Order: sequence, then C-alpha cells, then structure tokens
Amino acid sequence: MAGQEGKIGKQVVLPLSKAVEISVKSIKTRLGRSMITASGIVLAIAFLMSIFVSSSINKALLEKGSAEIRIQLQDLGGEEQAKQMWLVVLSLLVCVVGIANAMLMSVTERYKEIGTMKCLGALDRFVIKLFLLESGFMGLIGSIAGALLGGLLMTVVSGINYGLEVITKFPVVDFLYYFAIAVALGTVLSVIGAVYPAYTAARMVPADAMRSEI
Repeated sequence: MAGQEGKIGKQVVLPLSKAVEISVKSIKTRLGRSMITASGIVLAIAFLMSIFVSSSINKALLEKGSAEIRIQLQDLGGEEQAKQMWLVVLSLLVCVVGIANAMLMSVTERYKEIGTMKCLGALDRFVIKLFLLESGFMGLIGSIAGALLGGLLMTVVSGINYGLEVITKFPVVDFLYYFAIAVALGTVLSVIGAVYPAYTAARMVPADAMRSEI
C-alpha cells in the first residue's frame, strides 16, 4: 500500500492554480456555510479595527483638536481601552475556534469528495493546500469587510461625539496602517484555524472515505 501511494505521488502533481480553482468552487458551492464562517471573522476584525480607529482619532484630536475636545478626551482613562483590547483578544480566539469547527464540519461533509481526489492521485499536501486556501480566502474577504465596517462605524460614532473635527483631523495614514494590520491578522488567524482540519482531511484513508454514508 505504501508503495502504491509513493507511485501515485510521482504520477500526480497538481499545480497551485488547480488548488485555487477547487477552493473557490468549494466556497461558492457551500456559500451559506462560508458566509457564516466569514461572519465570525467580520465581527472580530470589525471590533479590533474599531479600537484601532478610536485610538487613532482620539490621538489626532488630542494633538490638533479644539481645547474643549482635548479636555473631554483627557477625562477618558487608558483603563477602558485596555479592557477593550482584552475583549478583542478573546473575540479573535473565539473566531479561530469557530473557523476550526466550521472547517472540521466541512471535512466531514466532503468525505467522498476527498476520498475520490486521493484515489485519483491527489497527494496529502495538495489536500492540505485546498483547505488552507479555502480558509485563507474566507479570512481575507471577511477581514476586509470587517476592517471597513469597524473603521466606518467608529468614525461615525466619533463624529457624533466630537463633531466635524473628526473629519478634518481624520488620521488617514494611521487608518491605512491599521487596516493593513487588521486584514493581515484576520487572514493569518483564519489559516491557523484551518491547520488541524486540513491535516485531518489529508490523513484520511481513501477507502474509508469512499465507504462513508455522509
């Protein structure tokens, strides 16, 4: 059996483009589940981005805002922000666990599909690549949506609290910097959350998968 697997591995080497094609197709096929998984990423990254943008706007207003706004901001302590960051960390951890759970369910639903691919010669690393790409795409899309949502909502809230100065003093450079960090972090965490499910799928025995009734 080991010799057969080695032979198949030499015969079939699927390119990255094929893995990307299959991953995108899988996301479209399971669009409902993909959206639910991505929603966890959206909310977690939106929360993180709202903290980043709030801190950045407050800093800009403290440096360039009116005296009235400076006094108002100075009354806000750093303790509240520390609590918010702790909540962000917890939400990101929950997001990773949610991704792992969703991907494990995806593995269960796709027993026969994975078994068929392995019977046709797909290597373990190709199966792992499929799941990591799938999770990475969902993480990227969800992170971009979450970062935009969090940034927009916090800008509106700050504008309501402090007036039009928020727009005129808006820290564009800081926003873009934090946006890039939030998107990268969300994508990386999504891929990390899919590592164990991907490994589980790759270790699947093709014959067992083909006999599955799921």
